[in-house]
Amino acid sequence: MISSTLPARSPSVLLLPLAASLFFLSSLATAHGVADADAGFLQQQTGFQFWPYFYLGAKHMVTGYDHLLFLTGVIFLLYALRDVVVYATLFAVGHSLTLLAGVWFEIPANPYLIDAIIGLTVVYKAFENLGGFSSMGININTKFAVWVFGLVHGFGLATKLQALSLSQEGLLGNLIAFNLGVEAGQLIALMGIGTLTLCWRHVAQFESQAWVINTLLMTGGFILTGHQLAGYYLHGG
Repeated sequence: MISSTLPARSPSVLLLPLAASLFFLSSLATAHGVADADAGFLQQQTGFQFWPYFYLGAKHMVTGYDHLLFLTGVIFLLYALRDVVVYATLFAVGHSLTLLAGVWFEIPANPYLIDAIIGLTVVYKAFENLGGFSSMGININTKFAVWVFGLVHGFGLATKLQALSLSQEGLLGNLIAFNLGVEAGQLIALMGIGTLTLCWRHVAQFESQAWVINTLLMTGGFILTGHQLAGYYLHGG
């Protein structure tokens, strides 16, 4: 069974995440990417290197706070394992397509703008969980939205690899290895997030606490978006 949204609150209360994000904007950390040591290692490699790319793909997903925030929002109100598998698969298919195509076909994309949109995907999912769209009479196909957002997250992953001078020898195999690592990292993240939320649902205050957590998720999405837009205007425009 899926409880698709939390009980609706006053629309004015839903603006609190935006205000909080503006307050904390000045304390943002730099955007995540491929670490300098990892980037240097990859750029020195030639030919097919499965395990290094697999490892870095898994590492990027597990440490990618924007991806983790979005996945948390996606499965937060899912109670059945089958539903978690369906949504995770839709997300995986989406980001696999654009990760592979983005790098292989060298599709240009500004990393700041892509990461800003990724921040908005977190805002969207948290707002949906809070009942924001249903209170406005808007009905959106959640499965389709998760697949589309997967495409965006995949482009975000692609921009991290596009920034590196990777060897063309064995590139396709290395991209597939990186993507498989991303899937492994996603599975690890889902297991952790799913276990925590499953245990948490037995707490009597879950509903009120869930509203707070999704409000914080929404705040985090606004912060990510604001930070990336600031980076775009300062460095990437």
